[in-house]
Amino acid sequence: MSTPSAGSGFGLSKWTMRRRTLVTASAMIPVAMLLSGCAGEADGSSRGLTGTVLADGSSTVAPLTAAARHLFVGVEPDVEIKNTSTGTSAGFRSLCSGITDISNASRPISDDEASKCADAGVDFTEILVANDGLSVIVNPENDWATDLTLEQLASIWAPESEGEVTNWNQVNPAFPDQPLALFGPGSDSGTLDFFTVAVNGEEGAIRGDYNASEDDNNTVAGVREDIGAIGFLGLSYVEENEGDIVAASVDGVSPSTDTVQDGSYAPLSRSLFIYVNNASYADKSHVKAFVDFYVENAWDIAERALFVPLTDEQILLAQDELDSLR
Repeated sequence: MSTPSAGSGFGLSKWTMRRRTLVTASAMIPVAMLLSGCAGEADGSSRGLTGTVLADGSSTVAPLTAAARHLFVGVEPDVEIKNTSTGTSAGFRSLCSGITDISNASRPISDDEASKCADAGVDFTEILVANDGLSVIVNPENDWATDLTLEQLASIWAPESEGEVTNWNQVNPAFPDQPLALFGPGSDSGTLDFFTVAVNGEEGAIRGDYNASEDDNNTVAGVREDIGAIGFLGLSYVEENEGDIVAASVDGVSPSTDTVQDGSYAPLSRSLFIYVNNASYADKSHVKAFVDFYVENAWDIAERALFVPLTDEQILLAQDELDSLR
């Protein structure tokens, strides 16, 4: 069972830590040198590649991979990238079944999932691509829940709150007599796994009487339409839907690029990953080209897609992860 790591706020997995060697001062080259030119603009570098890249998994990471796809077609227009979002857990099942080339993931792979990949003979590589502040969202007309504590979040979302905590004034007597309407990700979501560990102390521990969907846009729509609604999803959805939803601060800290990168938005800061099927990378030149492009332009892709970019150190670590595939 995976848990967010303490301190950094990014929840780096044991698979990453096992393979990584911390860069020394002599290796700290300027990060800009790692970014291969102007992402997404045809610059004559096309090799005329063809083929299909299959990506599946996290609905949080899917828009990031979509942004990478959009930019990549400026370089290799004849490569098709099919990018679906069935949830992190479902994405890992597809990866371990040998169906997909890339698994989008909003949490690290679990021991059990990694064992299933090993049993199926599927080797993979985990690569950092961006950061995220898992955001608690409310309706813009909600003027009382602008800052919530972890304790209050637990009182709303804990399994024992099902059918019991149904009104905002039960969360805090100072809050209005307003029914709660709850929205969030479904059971295959890595966001659900991460949130339940951070807030309720156990993966998957959550009340069952909320509106669950693997499509984060449904959570956005539900919160937008009900003044008493609350939900949780990735920060990029807040950025993309400015004015329709609002991110509440948690224990006085709001999710932002700065608070996510410095770890002060704890414990809801996390890293986002792609997991690459090693055989696909080795045997399919179009998969290799897309993964290389994705990682080498990760900072620019994250900026354009309204995600929190990797820190300088993380960019070097992601490049090290990519190098392990080559």
